Amino acid sequence: MQTSPLGSSGLRTSRLAYGCWRIARTNDPAADFITARGAVEAALEAGYTLFDHADIYCLGQAEEVFGRVLHELKGVRDKMVIASKSGIRRQGDPLPDAPYRYDFSADYIVRQCEGSLRRLQIDRIDIYQLHRPDWLMDPHEVASAFDRLHRAGKVRFFGVSNFTPSQLSLLQSAWSQPLVVNQIEISLCQLTPFTDGTLDQCLEKKIIPLAWSPLGGGLLADGATDVLQHQRSYRVADLIATLDEIATAHGTTRDIIALAWLLRHPSGIIPIVGTTRPKRILAAAKATEINLTREEWYRLLTAARNEPLP
Repeated sequence: MQTSPLGSSGLRTSRLAYGCWRIARTNDPAADFITARGAVEAALEAGYTLFDHADIYCLGQAEEVFGRVLHELKGVRDKMVIASKSGIRRQGDPLPDAPYRYDFSADYIVRQCEGSLRRLQIDRIDIYQLHRPDWLMDPHEVASAFDRLHRAGKVRFFGVSNFTPSQLSLLQSAWSQPLVVNQIEISLCQLTPFTDGTLDQCLEKKIIPLAWSPLGGGLLADGATDVLQHQRSYRVADLIATLDEIATAHGTTRDIIALAWLLRHPSGIIPIVGTTRPKRILAAAKATEINLTREEWYRLLTAARNEPLP
């Protein structure tokens, strides 16, 4: 698989990332281990080097089973750039009447990072991100947490997830080192980052956009069985027809073209592939071999907008 620099970090990663959100969903540790190992082995075989986690994925079980896989597959840690996230607190944590919320308090960020390190069975997280913007964020408090983790050697680089350009700029104003990624929903179903300044900021500041749900929850593949609530309103019939036409011209499938469309953008978008099926993990890597023309790219954009460009 092709690789590229990860913004200003000095790291180099695969052009696709493997997302570990779904690798531990059965509540059966033995079954989850088989799923996780198969997914990780397929990703490594295909050339993925960037692996995406969060402390909330499968309530921590995704990180834990991934750590077991790392322990089993000796030597693979050195081939990986491991990212994780924190900042979301579940309902009932720590008291029964506590609501679902976001928490960027310094002690919470540090504690959650240390928990992720234990579950992943690693000494250092390569990229640590804030998961969803906390409306009570004090950027200087966050910067103090980042400083504690960086000085302790527990995190190499920091980033954000689901941040608007102004929120990212606010945090960057307090943190002395460059934020290296912003993980956001980007796909032919979700075009907002192209119009709200997010991708413009990424290009300007050399921040890499990590695209979660790059296939619209599966709507742009062979069908969606696990879409998020807001994705249920996506209308893709006309878009799929255009995807299929272009896919036929390239001798591939619509999901590969949808990923290649993201890869074509000059900001260096890295789509996060989240399937646990080894065959699909391997197949997705073919997107890095597709070079869409400007005309094909704009045909897909027009179909996704469902209206002509102004």
